[in-house]
Amino acid sequence: MSKRFAVLLCATVMPAISVPASAQTAAIPSRDDDRDQDVKDGLPDVIVTARRRAEDAQRVPGALSVVGGALIDQSYTVNTQGLTTLIPTLNYSSANPRNTAFTIRGLGSSVVAVSQANDGLEPGVGFYVDQVYHARPATAAFDFADIEQVEELRGPQGTLFGKNTTAGALNITTRAPSFTREGFAELSYGDYNFVQARGWASGPITDTIAYRISGVSTRRDGVLDNVRTGRAANTIGTQAVRGQLLFKPDDTIQMRVIADFTNFQAYCCGQVYLRTGTSLRAANRQFGGPNGLAAQFGYAPPSTNVYDRKTDIDGPLGVDTNEGGVSAITDWHLGPVTLTSVTAWRFWNWDAENDRDYTGIPVQLSQHIPSRQDQYSQELRLASNGTGPLSYVVGLYGFRQRLTGRPISIYGPAAARYLIGTVTGTNNTPVPSSLLDGYGQDGRTDFHSLSYAAFGEVNYRFFDRLTATVGLRYTQEDKDGYYTTTVSGGPATTNAALTSARLGVLRPQSYEAHDSDGSLSGRGNLAWQVTDQTMAYASYARGFKSGGINMSGLPLDSNNRPVLATAVVRPERNETYEIGLKNTLLDNRLIFNIDGFYTKVRDFQATVVENSLTQTVQLRGYLSNIPEVTVKGIEADVTALILPGLSARTSFAYSDGEYTNYPAGPCPLEVQTAATTRCSLTGRRLASLPRFAVTAGLDYERPAGDGSVFAHVDTASRSGFNGDPSLSRFTYIRGYNLTNANIGYRFRDGLELIVWARNLFDADYIQNLTIQAGNSGLIVGTPSDPRTIGGTLRFRI
Repeated sequence: MSKRFAVLLCATVMPAISVPASAQTAAIPSRDDDRDQDVKDGLPDVIVTARRRAEDAQRVPGALSVVGGALIDQSYTVNTQGLTTLIPTLNYSSANPRNTAFTIRGLGSSVVAVSQANDGLEPGVGFYVDQVYHARPATAAFDFADIEQVEELRGPQGTLFGKNTTAGALNITTRAPSFTREGFAELSYGDYNFVQARGWASGPITDTIAYRISGVSTRRDGVLDNVRTGRAANTIGTQAVRGQLLFKPDDTIQMRVIADFTNFQAYCCGQVYLRTGTSLRAANRQFGGPNGLAAQFGYAPPSTNVYDRKTDIDGPLGVDTNEGGVSAITDWHLGPVTLTSVTAWRFWNWDAENDRDYTGIPVQLSQHIPSRQDQYSQELRLASNGTGPLSYVVGLYGFRQRLTGRPISIYGPAAARYLIGTVTGTNNTPVPSSLLDGYGQDGRTDFHSLSYAAFGEVNYRFFDRLTATVGLRYTQEDKDGYYTTTVSGGPATTNAALTSARLGVLRPQSYEAHDSDGSLSGRGNLAWQVTDQTMAYASYARGFKSGGINMSGLPLDSNNRPVLATAVVRPERNETYEIGLKNTLLDNRLIFNIDGFYTKVRDFQATVVENSLTQTVQLRGYLSNIPEVTVKGIEADVTALILPGLSARTSFAYSDGEYTNYPAGPCPLEVQTAATTRCSLTGRRLASLPRFAVTAGLDYERPAGDGSVFAHVDTASRSGFNGDPSLSRFTYIRGYNLTNANIGYRFRDGLELIVWARNLFDADYIQNLTIQAGNSGLIVGTPSDPRTIGGTLRFRI
């Protein structure tokens, strides 16, 4: 009870003393923070580039959250998943790095609803690092080092950012090279043999060239106990390095060249038994029960308590993935305007294997999809300078991507009984137990994307306190996809019923598809500076999430041919209305922002179950578009400097998302029969969206001896939500609270000694869940990481 009381007290009291427009900066700036404002005089200004120009966040007429580099360092946030503890409107789901997805306000791409393993689709949340768009959400799962600032921009960002997105964008900026020598080194050790080393160094090479090099390496033992092999699963093994050069021959022009490489190698990523659901299928085709599949194999999970974190998978498990690239950002100041060029090439390699039956029963021996992505982008922007009533940004953007893959799947000796049964066909032909042993699929996928756009945004100050903004962007997208698979292996058979049953598990298919679409997006808003401390705004934005090509296989017609009508997924169309207030009060000691929004998305990309248009042999779910989804809500952010050295921040988000028109969705497990059926989900809550989310934090520092003592706490609470788009009662994820904290001593010479705790109260919660393929009723999930306590030695120069 004491733990629950502490969590409740923190979540209740923190909004009362402060609720942040961000999770802004820490109370005490780090030594590398170049702001010259004394924190005792008020909160530091937060400068953002949400409109592709540097400006005060409190003067931007839109909802955003900002996490500064000092807070990132203080909270030990080294990857994007950690940002969800600081930003309540950001949700993260990842069964493994490839199947990684972000949502903002519940919109984006759910891992299950719009699988990120489908190479022909794009995410709904744009991910940008140093102005470069990352096309695959998997790259957002990597660790990052040496971050200056993270901006979460909510709502459509189709006007000024490289790619159109319906949900919002994460705009990450790394620290730039400095002509002043500086350095940072950090070494941490904790439970489960957690070891992390981070560091950076920067300084001048000549009077006109500066460098910066940074890196992070993280290792941790597994937290899932594989009782079959004795090897702990879900280890961590990441490395990231970034090198930069800044060329600044004079005050009119500069070029920043960045090269980076990140690698993730680990015995990862497994899930464990969560629960068994029941359906209307025959008892012998369900996982549980005395006649169920588990009983037929004499199998029992190693534990029915997911928080025992035990598994017994008998297949291979492992991730080997890396990404990197080179970019050049050039700014040329031409008096009244600044010309900016952003040129980039990036790559992403992926390979992983997993036991996709998630049990010790040898149903599937191997599944993996080795992939390679290369992307090239070029952006040119012209932005006005000065403080006159008219300001603008105009530009051109081009993007090219190629992604190749090789889907591989091999079944084992238990697959025939588990997936087909003991008999098949109208004549009840007996099924040999070895029918699928060694039977598998091999394939090739090749996806090309070309995007180019022209954009512009104009701000005009009609009066001293009233400014109007209008922005438009036209984007042309052309996409081509090629998919082919073959099947082989397994015992030879000439029996038509057995051949048909085997092809029902895996069937070869080959198709090509093309999509071309042009879309106009934009936004407009009015900003009224009511007083020097308060700004009110109202805005309308129209955005779209690019359409795509289904690169994971298509439904088949009555002649077993791919139904090409299902290959192309149309773009999502988003309209968002928003009003808000931004307040800077009490001599800049209190920031209070609040906004309300309403979003309607047409042609929402989701799984549909349909046969009236495609004439498929049987009803089958596939990725397509549903007519409409709506989300509305209220968000509030507060940051407060309570006393010198003591600051608090908290953010609150209420979101109500609904499938307002979803006539042919996947059925919840509890109503499924032997034939896959479709169900209307119209009027049901949007999956993967908590109704309430609250984050809060506290930073305190005071002099002590020849230095200072400091403490940091951050906590995040989310209400429950459904983790699967079928909205089954068996896939509901309960609400949870996660609290992290650290305390340390900072010597005057820059040395810091810190003791920290991740998941301080050892909270148990589910990060994500999966319904086992075949809908047997087995549901597996990824439990929260247990409490980890450790220490850090940190030094700055």
